[in-house]
Amino acid sequence: MRGDSRLSRMLHVLIHLGRRKDAATSELIAKMLNTNPVVVRRTMAGLRERGYVQSEKGHGGGWKLTKGLDQISLLDVYEALDRPELFCLVRASDHPGCLVEISVNEALEDARQEAEALLLSRFATLKLSDIAGDFDRRLAMLGLGAGLSGFDA
Repeated sequence: MRGDSRLSRMLHVLIHLGRRKDAATSELIAKMLNTNPVVVRRTMAGLRERGYVQSEKGHGGGWKLTKGLDQISLLDVYEALDRPELFCLVRASDHPGCLVEISVNEALEDARQEAEALLLSRFATLKLSDIAGDFDRRLAMLGLGAGLSGFDA
């Protein structure tokens, strides 16, 4: 099973949007993510429905944040993306009547549920501004100016 990178990619995009003065087109975002603008629009739709971004058509149009980075948590974005799978563990089903397999599956599922609850509670406490602040600290340590590669246009 391949991992799902939508959450990390959208966090990346939203932080860039939070630093921009003007809107970013789907084409610009797609170029940054090395994907198709249609994929960008489809993925951003859930964020728009939840009121985190808005899109405008025409010249000068594109995607903009409607809330500050300090008002959006990782949990907000995760839920707007329809809660992608956090873990790739799957239940064994080779011997559905085997009591050992049943016990193993239940133990793994209980542990997965506990881990998911812990991770989601952490997501709720992290704001996009926390991540952006970490970026600022790293940039300052390198002694570089306040630019964001690939998305400053």
